Amino acid sequence: MAMVSSALSLSAILVLAIVGLSLVLMLLRPRDVAEGWWVAGGALLLVALRLISAPAALHAVAEGTDVYLFLIGMMLLSELARDQGVFDWLSSVAMRDAKGSCFRLFCAVSIVGALVTALLSNDATAVVLTPAILAVVRKARLSPLPYLFLCALMANAASFVLPISNPANLVVFRAGMPPLEQWLRLFGVPSVVAIVVTFAVVGAQFRRQLRGRIDHEGQPVELTRGGRFTLWGLAGVILVLFGASILGMNLGLPTLVAAVVITAGASFYSRSDPRRLLRGVSWITILLVAGLFVLVNAVESLGALRLAQAWLAGAERLTPHTAVLVVGLGLGVLNNLVNNLPLGLIAGGTMQAAHVKGLMAQAVMMGIDLGPNLSVTGSLATILWLSALRKEGVEVSAGSFLKLGVVAMPLALAAALGSAMVMAGR
Repeated sequence: MAMVSSALSLSAILVLAIVGLSLVLMLLRPRDVAEGWWVAGGALLLVALRLISAPAALHAVAEGTDVYLFLIGMMLLSELARDQGVFDWLSSVAMRDAKGSCFRLFCAVSIVGALVTALLSNDATAVVLTPAILAVVRKARLSPLPYLFLCALMANAASFVLPISNPANLVVFRAGMPPLEQWLRLFGVPSVVAIVVTFAVVGAQFRRQLRGRIDHEGQPVELTRGGRFTLWGLAGVILVLFGASILGMNLGLPTLVAAVVITAGASFYSRSDPRRLLRGVSWITILLVAGLFVLVNAVESLGALRLAQAWLAGAERLTPHTAVLVVGLGLGVLNNLVNNLPLGLIAGGTMQAAHVKGLMAQAVMMGIDLGPNLSVTGSLATILWLSALRKEGVEVSAGSFLKLGVVAMPLALAAALGSAMVMAGR
């Protein structure tokens, strides 16, 4: 009996060691090897060492099908919008509406960032909008940091406006996504509060730079015929997703089908080859998410869900408002240690097992989505944001992000949780 217990203990240690090392390597990216390879390698090692069975690993991968379809569809739409100049046009509109004022440009970037995040996901803001904004501010000969940090933090602050705003939303609610009407009732006001607080904190941090004037606005960008079709197509996709959400359908397949249809139409209008857009889809990201499902399944097999449920039950013994703050802020900080996608998977499983609803479910969701604004390791969107900046020759240190995030994240998350409690008490 003691030998069995010892073997089980050794297996658990090995699982935790492999999962922990995989996540650390995912965040550090040694030799610039993409995050997905480290996570997938960890998943394969678990199977090779028989720490998780091959059927269990395949089942874990299959559980993420809806998330993969959603991600592919959104990445295809984002690549189409980039290819057809939609993001360059949006950035140009922001510069035009600034009318020579750095602060007005900051406000315009905030609005564009929130809209792109809400309607195309936080990854689109991080990967595609950020380089477009950087190009605009470089032409204007402005310090880029206020606008770049705003893109990064707004990508997370606005990521629970709608179910489609963040892949983590699908992960957390994968077994029971609230209908759109209920989602807006639960998260509408808190998301606006989070956006406003984040905007205020970033604006206060860079207030000196935002007092200046813009002397070089650059040439305005006009939408091409294909760009206009893409813009109308995106509006149509949003209606499709709203309809799917209202009907209680999974969002992955409708997203992918709509993306393929719009891409085909835009390519026809612009007389371009749609196959080249597939190169813009980050397939390694799909591999990353699939690997995370396997890693989390292995951790759950060790009883992680029971521990999470026990922690949640302990929090619920506190006063209701204290419990909401403890859970939301606790998950917010924890994101930055393990990344919000694996944490979202565990949190989603815990919510399903414990039948968590109401304010506590809101606290979990907001902690998962807003928590990553603390550090560069918190979310996939922030990691992709850093990668996009490196490609443009811009280096942002983890310390400078933390200096801003340690103020922005707690304030925005506490304000969002507080507004949720106020709305629930009405």
